[in-house]
Amino acid sequence: MTEEYGNAATAAEGFDAGAHPPGRGAAAHWRTAAEEVADVLAGAGVRRCYTVPGESFLELADAVDRHADLALVSTRHENGAGFMAEAEAKLTGVPAVAAATRGPGAANLAVGVHTARQDSTPMVVFLGQVTSDHLGREAFQEVDLTAFYSPVTKWTTTVTRADRLAETTAQALRVATTGRPGPVAVAVPGDLFGRLVPPARALPGAAPPRPPLSDDDRDRLAEWLATAERPVIVAGGGARNARGELVAAAERYNAGVYTSWRRQDVFPNDHPLYLGHLGLGCPKPVLRALEDADAVLVVGSRLSEITSQSYRLPASAGPGPGSPVAQIDIDPAQVGAVTGVWLGAVADARSALGSLAALPVATPDRDYSEAHHVWERTATAPAEAATHPGGLMHPWAVVEAMRKALPDDAVITNDAGNFAAFLHRGWTYRHPRTQLAPTSGAMGYAVPAAVAAKLVAPHRTVVAAVGDGGLLMTGQELETAVRLGLAITVVVFQNGLYGTIAMHQAREMGRTAGTDISGPLDLAGYARGLGALGATAANPVELADALDAALAAELPTLVDVRTDPDVISPEATMSGLLGGA
Repeated sequence: MTEEYGNAATAAEGFDAGAHPPGRGAAAHWRTAAEEVADVLAGAGVRRCYTVPGESFLELADAVDRHADLALVSTRHENGAGFMAEAEAKLTGVPAVAAATRGPGAANLAVGVHTARQDSTPMVVFLGQVTSDHLGREAFQEVDLTAFYSPVTKWTTTVTRADRLAETTAQALRVATTGRPGPVAVAVPGDLFGRLVPPARALPGAAPPRPPLSDDDRDRLAEWLATAERPVIVAGGGARNARGELVAAAERYNAGVYTSWRRQDVFPNDHPLYLGHLGLGCPKPVLRALEDADAVLVVGSRLSEITSQSYRLPASAGPGPGSPVAQIDIDPAQVGAVTGVWLGAVADARSALGSLAALPVATPDRDYSEAHHVWERTATAPAEAATHPGGLMHPWAVVEAMRKALPDDAVITNDAGNFAAFLHRGWTYRHPRTQLAPTSGAMGYAVPAAVAAKLVAPHRTVVAAVGDGGLLMTGQELETAVRLGLAITVVVFQNGLYGTIAMHQAREMGRTAGTDISGPLDLAGYARGLGALGATAANPVELADALDAALAAELPTLVDVRTDPDVISPEATMSGLLGGA
């Protein structure tokens, strides 16, 4: 009887994976801990797990693969898996899952997890660990995963009981989506996933709380915005689900709107109240309206180093009534964390902006047309870009060709690198959820992110913009796209440089070191070797033809664009920087 139904000890520990399953009564419904985890994930709306399969989570991979509502996506590197999970969650708002094994796999995955942390992206990570009886002996590939991952996650834990794994998974989902979203890591000894456990009881978790703006705060903010002379709004990723309310509030109070670093799609860029993107190298004229503002409402933005222009803006006279800054954020830790505010409200951006927009206040008479035109002028390619000499393309001309060829609602994923400055300025984000870009500045993001975006939205045009440095970090995920039948387009700005560092070296040291990389490489041939299509372009005509062909293709296509390494940023050339230094 005790073998058939289990006694107190076996119920607590779970049956071994190889044991005969219980045969009668309620115990007949016992399943593996991995199967219970898969059910919890699917019930929460998770749809994919990205991974390089590892021996320490065999049963989890199997359970996900066999679950009707889940898909197991096998990638070519854990770095790619992490970026894919982050990109899916950023695009949908629903956590995706990444899984990796022990020390090497966990180390490779960490870059994507750090990206999710800095980008406030909900994500659940399963880290296979050595078996329970080997823990603490520095067994094969053993690392203290809780200590390793704690600095780059909202919460990291190691599970020690199979019958608690479903509960911990539900808790991980709750933590990842509550308050400021972020990644959560669950380390699991390799012998736990396959153990038989009883059905999970009531699990933790609920819909994440969405606190409203209090009536008092709403009324005070409304009067402040209505009576200010030059109010502006800085909107970040926390306003991604509040686009309609953001537009309505901006129009109600006739306030100009800036988008935070790499959050350009939270507000329509062609709207007359749009004032620009607070990114790296933001043109000084674009910043003028923010510098001159007498009221700055920060909504859903953590005021990172880049958004705040090295913690300089928005300028504050200190906390209290003298400050021209107010902040609305769902995370109390972010309110007033970087600059003094006269009013800080912990509230859901959508609810708060909706309540502000609904007030029957008279729309103030203000004119932001000149400030909008200032941004438009910085977003326009110089005339000489189209006829750039030397048989290489000007980066501005690449963006112009993309603008002409791609639909307005294309999902653009972009990598880190100086090439992205041209994209940030030149691409107009008119539609929501069309930008996937890491605020962490992680190289190698674009191609994996494009794979995830196409899985989530198979009928959308998805284009990855990447430099040659970033491409060769995760470009092997083109094979993943081929295997899954995902017709993404990858546009490579190939200039043979680690361009951002080369620019800093030239400006600050008058010379470069270690930033020249081999080129030109046959990157189109590299793509064909992975089963994708490949094309090379060195002028606007070739690029236009290549983009048209890519959009019509049924396979992923890499377009290798040869760009001039001297044109290092929208404001500078390498020769000018080196000469000036």
